[in-house]
Amino acid sequence: MNEWKYRYLGETRPALPYPGDEAAPAPKAGKGRAPHKDGGRRRRRRSARCKDSDPGGRDRKCSLAVAPVCGRRENARDGAGPGMKLGRAALGLVLLAPLAVRAVEPISLGLALAGVLTGYISYPRLYCLFAECCSQKQSLSRDALQKDLDSKLFGQHLAKKVILNAVSGFISNPKPKKPLTLSLHGWTGTGKNFVSKIIAENIYEGGLNSDYVHLFVATLHFPHISDITLYKDQLQSWIRGNVSACARSVFIFDEMDKMHAGLIDAIKPYLDYYDNLDGVSYQKAIFIFLSNAGAERITDVALDFWRSGKQREEIKLRDMEHALSVSAFNNKNSGFWHSSLIDRNLIDYFVPFLPLEYKHLKMCIRVEMQTRGYEVDEDIVSRVAEEMTFFPKEERVFSDKGCKTVFTKLDYYYDD
Repeated sequence: MNEWKYRYLGETRPALPYPGDEAAPAPKAGKGRAPHKDGGRRRRRRSARCKDSDPGGRDRKCSLAVAPVCGRRENARDGAGPGMKLGRAALGLVLLAPLAVRAVEPISLGLALAGVLTGYISYPRLYCLFAECCSQKQSLSRDALQKDLDSKLFGQHLAKKVILNAVSGFISNPKPKKPLTLSLHGWTGTGKNFVSKIIAENIYEGGLNSDYVHLFVATLHFPHISDITLYKDQLQSWIRGNVSACARSVFIFDEMDKMHAGLIDAIKPYLDYYDNLDGVSYQKAIFIFLSNAGAERITDVALDFWRSGKQREEIKLRDMEHALSVSAFNNKNSGFWHSSLIDRNLIDYFVPFLPLEYKHLKMCIRVEMQTRGYEVDEDIVSRVAEEMTFFPKEERVFSDKGCKTVFTKLDYYYDD
């Protein structure tokens, strides 16, 4: 793997590679960063010093390669960092210069351009008009989050309530005691990934594409159990660097049921009740874990309610939250197996995602039709829903794939 250098406490050292090996790119890979000719990835060299955000305003050494240069990171989507955007602004001014050159002397025009560019650099608010800033969105709208959950997430009354209260309450708290940690459990297609996307979009306009939202996929970024020690070091470095750059960073860990046992414990200190660790506070960060572990227990509870003639909306969080934590802790095939995160009660909420019924699939199909600009055709809605498979075989109550494949099946009916 291509090595690159960074400044750490005044020394030049080889930087740690991203989580995973050459076949497993780091988060954000594939979103605009062109691979280097030797298989590595180009990285900007960190500046030797950055301005700290503490009240004293003292200079400090930047501590991690993956952290942005002086608190900002190059845009992961198009590679346009502050320098490039500044260059674009300068280019625009230069292109406009011929229109004013007849009325302004060359020296005066040069001074004017320099003044504008200096102002562009000096005022953060002006900078944030052209680039994403960590502080760009200071608050979260509870009403907007609720509207998104109501209009896009179906059949998940428990998840809606927990996510709405937990996220909005955490964001509005100016001094949380610890990072918000959510563990979402359920079968594929029930909405876990969709909820993490909704949360990200309500915190940052870029959503999952934001420079401050980081997605890890267990099978992609941590594929080899023999490298687990290396992965732990990389994971700690990645989180420490990005939280140093933006306290309100969001970290999403997908496929926790496929993660190597013991790996996730590497981030335990960052989820605990510490004011700061080595000068970095993690209390405003958000950690979201997605897992299929415990899905059987969720299904059993939902099926018992259905067979007894009760509505699924009567299911309470207390009916399964404890069972979920125990199931994840004792599952040897889960990344949470005997995890200190559970043992030390560092996960704030275990959120169950119930299996979806026939009526919920139809809701997903209608929304997808509207999203594509089609008029809702109930005949097509029914035909697509009936093509899905359900379980148990005798009762056919719940969809075994949720809403995950209804979108591709809809393509068949609108294939031009």
